[in-house]
Amino acid sequence: MSAIYKKMKAAAALAATGEPMQEGQKIVAQFKSSDGDVTGPPLNLPGDVTPEQLELLLNQLLEQSEDPLPYSFHVGEDEILKNLWIDRKDKSTEDTITIVYQPQAVFRVRAVSRCTSTLSGHTEAILSVSFSPNGAQLATGSGDATVRIWDLNTETPQHTLKGHTSWVLSIAWSPDGKTLASGSMDNTVRLWDPKTGKALGDALKGHTKWITALAWEPYHLNSKANRLASSSKDSTIRVWDTTLRKISMTISQHTAAVTCVKWGGEGLIYSASQDKTIKVWNSSGALVKTLQGHGHWVNSLALSTDFVLRTGPFDHTGKRYASEEESKAAALARYKAFKGNKPERLVSGSDDFTMFFWEPEASKKPITRMTGHQKLVNHVSFSPDGRMIASASFDNSVKLWDGMTGKFIGNLRGHVGAVYQVCWSSDSRMLISSSKDSTLKIWDIKKMKIKMDLPGHLDEVFAVDWSPGGDKVASGGKDKQLKIWSH
Repeated sequence: MSAIYKKMKAAAALAATGEPMQEGQKIVAQFKSSDGDVTGPPLNLPGDVTPEQLELLLNQLLEQSEDPLPYSFHVGEDEILKNLWIDRKDKSTEDTITIVYQPQAVFRVRAVSRCTSTLSGHTEAILSVSFSPNGAQLATGSGDATVRIWDLNTETPQHTLKGHTSWVLSIAWSPDGKTLASGSMDNTVRLWDPKTGKALGDALKGHTKWITALAWEPYHLNSKANRLASSSKDSTIRVWDTTLRKISMTISQHTAAVTCVKWGGEGLIYSASQDKTIKVWNSSGALVKTLQGHGHWVNSLALSTDFVLRTGPFDHTGKRYASEEESKAAALARYKAFKGNKPERLVSGSDDFTMFFWEPEASKKPITRMTGHQKLVNHVSFSPDGRMIASASFDNSVKLWDGMTGKFIGNLRGHVGAVYQVCWSSDSRMLISSSKDSTLKIWDIKKMKIKMDLPGHLDEVFAVDWSPGGDKVASGGKDKQLKIWSH
């Protein structure tokens, strides 16, 4: 029996790889971290060692067998999924091979599968949906000129924030979760106390056209969480001191509408514009670099650090800190652990159908141009672990790209209308997309297939967000209804 079994096994291996592995084949391998640090000595391993065995070994080498962590393993471009022999395209056994390991999220997010609440209240389309940094509250901005805050424990309306006189185009939670900012078609920015729903003073006036985006200074740089950048159709970016409720600076070197603003983890401010450029500023407003390459308006920016900056001191354990100092230290530690020794990465999406991949701290030249979309790129987003980029386009597709190199990975096809927004689960294993076709779709990233189809909206879905803890998804759009989705 065993001889037949061995033959079958050999035949299966042959079918899978094109050449059989000799019984007892050994390989010399060296573990390296994704930052390039050599871990342990070169090891003599079975040629068909599995990822499970590699994980066991690595946790021993790192002296964490008591509390082992999950890892993924790559040799060159090939991820080791079944075993080292099958997954390695290069079958040579002469030289030492390098196995690069990367930690995986310790926790797992479950796919949301059903709509638990459909909440009415807004009288016009919902244009933005955003969970607070700790995931406890949810805010929506609408064409009806209001912002609404919803209680997630009971899934009921909590506050209606009135004051804007035109569409609310963007909302942004301060990184400590204590202030909510909104930007409107009425050219003003407003600040609100999310606990009480009360306005914090009057509108912040200064922009001469509507507000396109908002970005708070990261918590680990400013734990007072009182500096906010706004970008506008009027070609300027303004930075506000939200405690004094004053403009602290106006940045005006773009020659057309500014479509997007981001405040990075090293203190740089990134702005994208319809003048086809991206500009990089330091936190005192001086121009550091201009990133050129796009042939049309730049619509969307994403930073590799977006998720760790969004959540600041709050992680998946739900730990709370006694003081602001402790919180700030925790946020800084999380940021440093995430960033390692690599520069912050930036991806830009444009009306020219392309995306560019940049490392602005290091160079003003793009690392790569990312082509493949057949229509304009609406939204780009880095996975929380920084290893992948998703892009949503009017060509009905979502595309996945390597977060380290910008290389194309694959297409997620299934929507039959333009895709407006994408959002990652906090463990980076799933992605949700919202579309003009009235559906949301959850994608399994490893399999590159639809995991869950979420119909239910009666019209186009403009906005979607996945809570930082992973337990809820919220979506809104043209049918004016907020939907909350759970397991």
